[in-house]
Amino acid sequence: MKSQAPGQRAVYRHRLVTRLSHWVNVLALSVLLMSGLQIFNAHPRLYWGQYGANADPALLEMGAVQNPDGSAVGMTKVGPWTFKTSGVLGLSKVDGQPQERGFPAWATLPSYQDLATGRRWHFFFAWLLVINGAVYWLHTLISGHLKKDLLLRPDEARPRRLLQDVWDHIRLKKPRGEAATRYNPLQKIAYLAVIGVLLPLMLLTGLTMTPGMDAAWPFLLTVFGGRQSARTLHFITANLLVLFFIVHIVEVLLTGAVNEVRSMITGWWVVKAEKVQ
Repeated sequence: MKSQAPGQRAVYRHRLVTRLSHWVNVLALSVLLMSGLQIFNAHPRLYWGQYGANADPALLEMGAVQNPDGSAVGMTKVGPWTFKTSGVLGLSKVDGQPQERGFPAWATLPSYQDLATGRRWHFFFAWLLVINGAVYWLHTLISGHLKKDLLLRPDEARPRRLLQDVWDHIRLKKPRGEAATRYNPLQKIAYLAVIGVLLPLMLLTGLTMTPGMDAAWPFLLTVFGGRQSARTLHFITANLLVLFFIVHIVEVLLTGAVNEVRSMITGWWVVKAEKVQ
């Protein structure tokens, strides 16, 4: 703790390794998402099972259909349901002209259609994410961060406490005083789900789609039901990470963006002293 303005105190909340790994994750995941959408656009369909080709039924499909008057409409098909998604999915404007593509140019890296470049960006930042994750996990275990800050305490794992935390989030009730310096139960569950489930699943399904890894570790194909199923799971996991990111940003804004961002840059979190419980 260090000196602060009257009525406030500063708590050292995030260690250097945690802060550095956080910002590396932001960079790596952003590039991986955009380059992944570029790769997806090369074949904007998802399947389940060993095979996947144009003639096979798709779980999800993005594209354009032509109207009788010659105009095109962007369509997204999810199972038996079809939605018009012109301007966003299936059909979007490139240099002022409508072009059939799964995701629009502004969402992909590079913005123009180039599978080879997208794959290079994707693979480089995938390994950066893996290395960064390994460093973070090693630090988390050695420093005690996992046990001290991330694992649920017995009282936090009780259904009544979890339901109360859910209700507090619904009411947008912010933690005060000492409670604001710790992760709440839902935060812990969300962070553990990301670093312990979603990111490892992203890595394993990505490896399953790699021919070289299929030869070295053929059991991955069995575990995930084939390369096409792995591709679908990879896509779903990416969307869950995007959902986590959106919720994370909303929570940062609700709890105080300046304080949150400053703590992830300097490590210091400011708490109003009169609110300490």
